[in-house]
Order: sequence, then structure tokens, then C-alpha cells
Amino acid sequence: MKVLAFTGSMRADSVNRRLLLLACDRLTQLGADVTEIQLRDLKLPMFDEDLEGELASTGKPMPEPVVRLQDAMLASNALLIASPEYNGAMSPALKNAIDWCSRRSDEQGGLACYRSKVAGLLATSPGALGGIRALPDLRRVLSGIGVHVIAQDFACPSAPMQAPADWPNDATIAGVNRVADALHHTAGALLGARS
Repeated sequence: MKVLAFTGSMRADSVNRRLLLLACDRLTQLGADVTEIQLRDLKLPMFDEDLEGELASTGKPMPEPVVRLQDAMLASNALLIASPEYNGAMSPALKNAIDWCSRRSDEQGGLACYRSKVAGLLATSPGALGGIRALPDLRRVLSGIGVHVIAQDFACPSAPMQAPADWPNDATIAGVNRVADALHHTAGALLGARS
């Protein structure tokens, strides 16, 4: 099973990335082949239908960072996403990545990146809600483009901006493991049913 993991945060020392990496470790222990990609390193352009139309009409390829992210999604069976919460919703960077990956320009079609995918969702923030308001927003968008989003998610409140020695605590590890275990089980079951 191949899992693509990424976060919607653009911060170099993102607390959401630290949470994501905990889940990646758990999935690796379960036998998954996990690839992490950082949106901040890709430097995706803003999604723009005029740019998309220009590329299509001139026969030019999609921007290289977009193709790289799309190819990584196509090669995966499952997605693990950690979403920061900005004003009660997912981050603009995360929505931008999702939108670009819904626009595959080859014969596979627009939603090829999301076809038959299973996703697990995480969030964290220094606040008391732990980013939980971003998760329904992200779940709605992914479900609307055909992704099977597992019921289990985890929002970790009061995350430290700097990682102290006592973080993550037992409750955080248990929440992350619950999502990773459910993602591994669900994606594995669907893969088995298709083979």
C-alpha cells in the first residue's frame, strides 16, 4: 500500500507537519510505503482557469510542480492530510493543491488523482479546538470529488509552537495512531477487494 502524506501548512516548523510525521511513522510500522511531500517546497502557482485554458489551447504542459504533485497522487492508494485551520477552514495552500490535482490534462481525465483514493485527516493548532473546524471543510471537498474519507479523524488541541521534550503526549499519540490504523485497514481492505 502506498500512502501520500502532506500538510496544508506553509510554515517551515509546522505543528501540523509534526503531527503528520507521527502518523507517517505509524503507517510505516504497519507496513505501508509512505511518501511525504511538502507543498511549501513545490511552490505551486495559484490555480487559474485562464492559465489552464492557455496551456490547453497552446499544447503546453502543466507547470512542473503541478505535474509532480499529480504524479505522486496517482502513484498512491491513500492520502494522509494534516490541515491547519485558517478562519474556520482549510488553508488556501491546501485548497490550491486540491484544485490543481483535479485538473489532470492527459487521457486519464480530470479527477484521476482522486479516483479510488482513501483519505485520513488530521489537524492541530495551539488553540483549544485543535484545528477541528477545518476538517469538515476538507472532508466535504474531498468527498465531493470522489475520495473515500474515513470516519476517524483527529484534531489535537493546544499544540506547542516549539516541540518540547514531553510532546507528543499519550493522548496525541493515541489519536494519531487511531487515524493511521483506520486508514491502513480501510485502504488495505479496498485494495484487497479490487484485486
